Amino acid sequence: MSILVRSLWALSASLPLLHAKHAPLEYRINIVHPRQSSGPTLPGNWTAEGCYTDNTASRTLTGPSYTDTTNMTVESCISFCSDQSTSYVYAGVEYSQECYCGNAFSNGGTQALATDCDMPCSGDAQETCGAGNRLSVYWSGVQPPVPPITVPSVGLWDSLGCYNDSVNARALAISPSVDGDVDVESCTTACYNSGYPLAGMEYSTQCFCGLEFDNGATSISLGTCDMVCAGNSSEYCGGSNALNVYNYTGTDLPTPPSNPGGGGGGGGGGSSSPVYPVTSGLPSPWEYAACYVDNAYGRAISTELPDNSNVTVELCIASCSEQNFTVAALEYSVQCFCGDNLDNGAVTADESDCDMGCGGNSTEACGGPNRLSVYTSTGNVTVYPVPVPQNSSLPGQWQYQGCLKEPGANRTFPYQNIWTYNNTVEACLNQCAMFGYPAAGMEYGDECWCGDVSDVAEYSDGFANASDCSIPCSGDPIHLCGGPERLQLYYWNGGIDVWNTPDNIGYYEFLIGGVVVPLVATVGINGKVSFVEKYGTSEFDNSTGAYELDLSLVDNFELAWRTMHVKTDVFCSGSLILPDRAARQLNVGGWSLESTYGIRLYAPDGSAGVNGTNDWEENYQEVALQRGRWYPSALVMSNGSVLVVGGEVGSNGAPEPTLEILPTPAGGPTYKFLDYLNRTDPNNLYPFLHMLPSGRVFIGYYNEARILDPITLDTYQVLPNMPGSVTSFLAGRTYPMEATAVLFPQYPPYTDPVTVLICGGSNFGIALDNCVSIQPEAENPEWTIERMPSKRVMTCIVPLPDGTFLIANGAQAGVAGFGLGSDPNFQALLYDPSQPVHQRISVLNTTIVARMYHSELTLLPDGRVLVSGSDPQTPGYPEEMRIEVYYPPYLTDGRTQPNFTVEENDWDYGGTYTITVELYEGTTDTMRVSMLAATSSTHGNNMGSRTIFPEFSCNGNTCTVTAPPNTYVSPPGWQQLFVLDGPTPSHSQWIRLGGDPGELGNWPNFPDFTLPGVGPL
Repeated sequence: MSILVRSLWALSASLPLLHAKHAPLEYRINIVHPRQSSGPTLPGNWTAEGCYTDNTASRTLTGPSYTDTTNMTVESCISFCSDQSTSYVYAGVEYSQECYCGNAFSNGGTQALATDCDMPCSGDAQETCGAGNRLSVYWSGVQPPVPPITVPSVGLWDSLGCYNDSVNARALAISPSVDGDVDVESCTTACYNSGYPLAGMEYSTQCFCGLEFDNGATSISLGTCDMVCAGNSSEYCGGSNALNVYNYTGTDLPTPPSNPGGGGGGGGGGSSSPVYPVTSGLPSPWEYAACYVDNAYGRAISTELPDNSNVTVELCIASCSEQNFTVAALEYSVQCFCGDNLDNGAVTADESDCDMGCGGNSTEACGGPNRLSVYTSTGNVTVYPVPVPQNSSLPGQWQYQGCLKEPGANRTFPYQNIWTYNNTVEACLNQCAMFGYPAAGMEYGDECWCGDVSDVAEYSDGFANASDCSIPCSGDPIHLCGGPERLQLYYWNGGIDVWNTPDNIGYYEFLIGGVVVPLVATVGINGKVSFVEKYGTSEFDNSTGAYELDLSLVDNFELAWRTMHVKTDVFCSGSLILPDRAARQLNVGGWSLESTYGIRLYAPDGSAGVNGTNDWEENYQEVALQRGRWYPSALVMSNGSVLVVGGEVGSNGAPEPTLEILPTPAGGPTYKFLDYLNRTDPNNLYPFLHMLPSGRVFIGYYNEARILDPITLDTYQVLPNMPGSVTSFLAGRTYPMEATAVLFPQYPPYTDPVTVLICGGSNFGIALDNCVSIQPEAENPEWTIERMPSKRVMTCIVPLPDGTFLIANGAQAGVAGFGLGSDPNFQALLYDPSQPVHQRISVLNTTIVARMYHSELTLLPDGRVLVSGSDPQTPGYPEEMRIEVYYPPYLTDGRTQPNFTVEENDWDYGGTYTITVELYEGTTDTMRVSMLAATSSTHGNNMGSRTIFPEFSCNGNTCTVTAPPNTYVSPPGWQQLFVLDGPTPSHSQWIRLGGDPGELGNWPNFPDFTLPGVGPL
């Protein structure tokens, strides 16, 4: 299925920036699926060097950097690093949108696993741009220059080390004119020519001189002076508020001026000519606001454009306006910032503090060190206060816990959302709670993490100082959303989803060895189970493609199995049971060529211990589907005809986004094109089909759902999209993401909207851990999300006679298909719709048998569940032929199963029918009657499933059951009728409800097909 694999990953590569990682890697590696990308086209001799660690507090690549939230690519980052005045040999992309340059790996940056770099570039989703604290690094092929040093001496100038400085209290008061870009040589020369014995370089581009230190300047750590000189990348020229200071040791200094003042050039704290804010000639409605202090309590404005030595006020405003920002700010002559407000309690400064000329126009003020020249298009500037933790007015039952340490590159919680512009505490908490996660944290301002309280104890190093969480939320500047490797932590007070752990959990039991790996399992009205498997593509050369299991003979392998035959390959076909007199099993579609058009019929015969003689009948030349279909679904409609929907044109072929009716109506092609299936291929195979009490049809496909008109089969109503995972609304529910759908039980008077339940699925390889449900015909229908105790894709669900559902089989990672699933889910669950929402799931027993792709659950007449199949073709997991049964808790509590007889087994709608019951544990006051529609199961889908608890009354042990009122409440078909003595079901009796209104018993009318005819049984 290599074609399908490629199509899946191609789609996943285009998904939004959502990913999940967790520690430790070796434990959680199965949930991390690296993107496959086409790779960038690298210029010249540039090559990929791999994935490297990074840290926001101490960068691995320490040269120039920039952020581009929409257009970052590997190529643009390489171009940026190559085009600097000093061309850098390393370029690194991080976090989808960040570019860093450097000539060496600094601050302990080391090579990481290639899979750690898994985030798509914001400008090209086919390229990988690192991840959180991970750099995708590229090298120009040029040997890196010698790392920069603090020059010990230049001529008679000796280094004094690194000294502190301040914009408001300069250590050296004079800013001289510098010839060219600043480096140690040019700055010391400028100071010598001006007659000053002290020279200091700061912030790469600034030069200061003095006769002595002013304002109490003192020596600080040499590591603080960590910025390379603009004029020489092999030398350090100070840092932020830090000076590399040199002392002249000679005796031949010129005499300094008696009234020293600032000179020009060098980008220092002043200018040789005055600079002014621009107050006229700006594009309307932009105007100058004021000079503001930056970093008074944190960065005042967060969106920074790449440094531009030619920036002007007009150019900065134009750049911000193009991105629909309303505030533009300039700093340090070359920096332009954009936003809609100022953050962190920004305060105004003296206008004279914004005294640095713009790189592109030296007469315009472009801020200063930690000073912003601010312009606005709205007439005012909104300044938000210093952000604080949000610990009140929280949604639901959330409570604030504190600032939590993250465990480095690994994470405390497994699920991450990145909301670049709209992360808030409330939004994050609501997202986590919606999907059942009782612990949540915000980090780096724009990250929302979800998980469990237990994750904190297992993976975190504990709480940090509150001040470590210092970054405002990207969507709420007055509240904090964590910091670098720090989580703003919240817990839900109590449980969101409660998973019951009953004492009585039932058990698995080996039933019999199989002869093949069945793909379709169907219980017939003869009490036997028919299986069909791949024919022609089977792993077994002598396979006939069809077999029948006599449940009464499981102690004798040779007698239990009857060999049957099909003529074409049923691999990935659809099946159901017809409402005709023989309860024929219908199988449609298949693997390839004529198989995809196949219509196959089998009328179950024989009885317990007695072999039947009927076999599968088909003749492609006489009766066939109008369109070839691989992975189709089928449904008996209310009028008794059969609806066949979807699929592909053979194995991994083009989509077949159509539906058709069987028997095929006269008058030429009558199939119908469905644009919504065409649009969502290949993620809509085996669509979910259910008849609704209105007579309309529910169809679920990929992550969408709608209601169809039963006559025209046009869309009657588009339903809300199915929720996906906590990190992606694009997760899917139908093959290959493969969940399973069932209907909640229906009760008299059948006026309540019916509920559709769907459990499991996958986010393109990351299995889902939730069930979703909806009442499609309710007013304003919405989906309800309930979290399961574990992830599950390739889910199997079977309705039970007590109105509950058994959930089992599947995998905890991957998607459906050969070799595409891993980490089998051995845990059975019970889902009880009668319990309150979020309290409906109970944890049952486990099996030792891995059952993934092509596994099934099938209800047996005695109340047990047949567990069959698994054809994963995954190393380490066998082609599974063993057959198990599961004993649900209602069979393992020591109670005796009741008995009953039914006088008639051909029921009309609204009719009344007599049953005689024999109860051993209770009375008819506590008795229930249930009707479970006959089903055929493939790929976990029990096609045709339905559960009804009809109305009944009793006189002694004689009870009268009232059949459902019409064909809309329950389409015509065969049903297993059960009596429940308290919780304990009887063995079932087969009844037919509603006859055969579509006269399928006379179809197909060819001599080589055995027709059961129409009329009463």
